Amino acid sequence: MPPGPSASTLAAVTDLVAQTGPRCGSTLVVAVDGRSGAGKTTFVEALLGALTDAVLPTSAPSRRPQLLHLDDLYPGWDGLARGVRRLHDQVLQPLSRGERAAYRRFDWLEGRDGETVTLPPTGLLVVEGAGCSVPPCAALESVRVWLDAAGDTRRSRALARDGESYRPHWDRWARQEESLFARHRPRDHADLVLDTT
Repeated sequence: MPPGPSASTLAAVTDLVAQTGPRCGSTLVVAVDGRSGAGKTTFVEALLGALTDAVLPTSAPSRRPQLLHLDDLYPGWDGLARGVRRLHDQVLQPLSRGERAAYRRFDWLEGRDGETVTLPPTGLLVVEGAGCSVPPCAALESVRVWLDAAGDTRRSRALARDGESYRPHWDRWARQEESLFARHRPRDHADLVLDTT
């Protein structure tokens, strides 16, 4: 498991959020991107608490940050690019129009779309997952954070997290990441780049 972010790192992100405005209708979107095993999930768990404490008024619970994992949107091991498209079409676009978002949560055990999840308009949405900050999503995101880590570190973390079920798919997923990130270079366009090695 990657180390949790430091207080100064979390403060840097909350400062960025406080200094910017929404670009997705009335929803301010924070995207936490990076390759598999970079520590995105660990990072956003700490970030949610920091954002609630530092940015959102306690008197406005409806503006408490919502969290969306792209793992719920990727349609299987070959679905990285399609998951990004689903994020844009089914979540960010509706929110940008002030509408309720709805998507089918992918069931990884069954290998098919499962239950429908609805997300009402919200003041602050944190999205995490590989590819979440590339176009066309990028245009609707206010803050983009990129997490880096050495390849062997990322692989060992991912296998420890997901078990042996991930091992035969690691290279297959990594090739999709390589293609997507070479085309869009989200690291170069991030507001903040962090090394979690």
